[in-house]
Amino acid sequence: MNSLDLILEDLHDMADPEYVSKMEYFGIKGAPKALGIKNTNLKPYAKEWGKDQLLANQLWDQPIHECKHLAILLAEPKIFTEDIAEKWTSECYSWDLVDGIGMKLLPKTPYAFRKVVEWSERKPEYEKRMAFALMVGIIIHNKQATDDQIAQFLSIIERESWDERNFVKKAVNWALRQIGKKNLHLHSLAVKSAEKIKKQDTKSAKWIASDALRELRSDKVLTRLEAKENK
Repeated sequence: MNSLDLILEDLHDMADPEYVSKMEYFGIKGAPKALGIKNTNLKPYAKEWGKDQLLANQLWDQPIHECKHLAILLAEPKIFTEDIAEKWTSECYSWDLVDGIGMKLLPKTPYAFRKVVEWSERKPEYEKRMAFALMVGIIIHNKQATDDQIAQFLSIIERESWDERNFVKKAVNWALRQIGKKNLHLHSLAVKSAEKIKKQDTKSAKWIASDALRELRSDKVLTRLEAKENK
């Protein structure tokens, strides 16, 4: 039995049909087939296999939701080419796949910043979401990213705050908040951007800005940033 067949057999053994309805509750829909396996169970299983881009590519092409999540866990960022990134992104049908790729695989790739710009201009909802999930991934996981590089995301966020599609709107808000929680300098810039967005005459922009400002101006965030600055 080859590796792919063995994994498919294992995943079917791990299946929990009752969890599928919970996945749908959290907006994970559109999967050709879902087995109902939590990521907390997939992660230790993925470690048993280790990184393997060839196997990841084979898993991604399977019509099973959990195979695609396992593919993300097995993929090798150093050889995760731009062509593969485009293929996987164009084939995403749910927000959790987008966030997995944007957060775990792409932040340290040499094309990450360029793809943020490119994907932010795409029309398909999940391709556009990828731009903002990748912003968050860069902020959290790319320790080489400078404040100036991160600050450049704000003009994109301002430009795209009109988009009322649920999974775009929430990702734009997420990226804005994440920038503002990075340090006091970026916090100041993010608050200014949020104030500008708030003046845009769309329901989406007003929600994005109000929600972001609520968190960024909270005592919890300000106290943490000030403590970080004083270390």
